[in-house]
Amino acid sequence: MEQALYRKYRPKSFGETVGQDHITKTLQKALKAGRISHAYLFTGPRGVGKTSVARILAHEVNGLPYKDDSIHLDIIEIDAASNRRIDEIRDLRDRVRIAPTSTKYKVYIIDEVHMLTREAFNALLKTLEEPPAHCIFILATTEAHKLPETIISRTQRHEFKPVNKVQMSEHLSDIAKKEKIEISREALDLLAEYGEGSFRDSIGYLDQLSSQGKKITEDDVRDVLGMPAGKDVGKLLDSIRKGDIQAVAAGLTSIQGQGAGAAELAAALSKEIRELIIAGQADAADTKLLKELVDVKASSRPAEYLEITLFDAAGGRQTRETETTSAKPQAAVKETHISTPSIEETDVPDTKPAKSGQTLFSLDLWPEVVSKAKDQAASIYTALRLAVPSYGDGKLTLAFEFPLHKKKLQQTKNKTLIIDIIDGLCGEKVLVESVVDKTLKRQPEPAAPSVESPLHSITNIFGTAEMIET
Repeated sequence: MEQALYRKYRPKSFGETVGQDHITKTLQKALKAGRISHAYLFTGPRGVGKTSVARILAHEVNGLPYKDDSIHLDIIEIDAASNRRIDEIRDLRDRVRIAPTSTKYKVYIIDEVHMLTREAFNALLKTLEEPPAHCIFILATTEAHKLPETIISRTQRHEFKPVNKVQMSEHLSDIAKKEKIEISREALDLLAEYGEGSFRDSIGYLDQLSSQGKKITEDDVRDVLGMPAGKDVGKLLDSIRKGDIQAVAAGLTSIQGQGAGAAELAAALSKEIRELIIAGQADAADTKLLKELVDVKASSRPAEYLEITLFDAAGGRQTRETETTSAKPQAAVKETHISTPSIEETDVPDTKPAKSGQTLFSLDLWPEVVSKAKDQAASIYTALRLAVPSYGDGKLTLAFEFPLHKKKLQQTKNKTLIIDIIDGLCGEKVLVESVVDKTLKRQPEPAAPSVESPLHSITNIFGTAEMIET
């Protein structure tokens, strides 16, 4: 079986390490001066060389040659993800007392050390406080914030950085030449960008593309990795900024038809928006969209989350443009409408003729939406019952007196549920937005004929307040 390229080109010396000169030079000087720490902590993103440098250091402190098949009894690698319990660390603590077999130092490399349990960390701490003179620990992690401060304070910390695009592209070019892989400069730059500073990821993508048997182009990279074309991303962003929801929907369908994933499209849109911000051409709505796009990758339903996010962004632009061009009396009418306290009063039939492609949803369906929400998610029923809905231009606005209810309905899972319920009732997807309107007043509760309710007595004494749901 042929060896993967990222393993074949893993650095075997400090001189072969790319993009981490601030660390390799420091370690080389320390070794030359004989100033060796008993514990090192290597932190940074995945695939930037933490484990490789740890192995190089383990061989250098012992004056051992490092080759692909290097295996030494005094260099022990432990995967903390599968050896995270206290029993395994206690066993390690007992074994570190044993002297090295044939070298000066016994080196323990603990990868993904943040995965250890709290009890295991406590057991490791004792060893780091009083280590044997012949023992060196090298801890590596992608999530240093999960390590106890007591552990960090007993190590010499080195922060690895993502490799910049230029260095990554040159490194990929060198590998391609050695492997006789034909690839264009644009394709190399795109691979370097898509790898996000990770050697392992970028070299892995090159390895994946190398089996095509022809010169690799930028389009090949986009097709294989599911990356949207730059011009299509630019057109989609223009549609969002113009508030053209129909064009946004068409653009999404087109890009998804090319095989681009939601996370990749969100990343491409984020890059475009960042460039606008740097150029001073972005506004607050662009920044808000950038913030929303960050959450797409982590969503359990990224495609739906991205669609809702983009429709919301375009709908918001459309609303702002309407408000800007509307006359002041029209704005006053709108404010009166959203402040109306009851569903019945806001349920004004639309007398305008239906436009082509207009949504089938109307406020007549709202009581049924609330009823179905009660059956499917009782936790949001109270908030929906207190909502004052208004509807227009494909957008359902839910006004609340209290921020708590608005926040609950703004959660992606709850917003998606409402959209799905409406879709099930009328076969159309609508945009849903929650707002706070302090001018709303609750409907007065009918007084009991004789016995005063406990809640009424309390409100008489303390006044009305927001009821916190549990």
